[in-house]
Amino acid sequence: MSNPFKQDDNIDNQENIENNHEENSDGTQNETEESELDLQKKYEELNNQYIRLAADFDNYRKRQAQERESLLKYGAESTLKKIIEVLDNFERGEKANETVEDCEKVKESFNLVHKQLIDVLSKAGLELIEAEGREFDPNYHEAVMQTPTSEYPEHTIIAELQKGYKMGDRVLRPALVNVATAE
Repeated sequence: MSNPFKQDDNIDNQENIENNHEENSDGTQNETEESELDLQKKYEELNNQYIRLAADFDNYRKRQAQERESLLKYGAESTLKKIIEVLDNFERGEKANETVEDCEKVKESFNLVHKQLIDVLSKAGLELIEAEGREFDPNYHEAVMQTPTSEYPEHTIIAELQKGYKMGDRVLRPALVNVATAE
């Protein structure tokens, strides 16, 4: 069964809504429309700002990717230019060796070019890993031999079989070493 009071309440609520609508039509409705227009303008401005920022970020990301690719592709350019100079000196030495009979001159030329190459590579960041006489460190050394001995403390590098190199804190090639063990 329906409630007769509820129907009257619905009629009263509808009259209140109509009265409020009539009151709003006096002046507050215009204010509401104006505030809606202001909100719409602000929304459009913010949306345009967002679109521009998104486009700027996308362009930035693309530029960074291009720069990274260029750096990977041409990053070694200056080092290679310096190594070319060393290569030129090797070729000059090779031509000079054809007419040189003094072995000491050849040896001296070889040592000069070797020193030049080491200088170029160390300026590029290449560092020699110290090995002989030091304590074995698996981060920098690779033990390929172990020799039982009482002449050296245990875990000391007796001999360096191949030089190791690093660049900064990154090992490029570990030093191959012979390590002392207890007898």
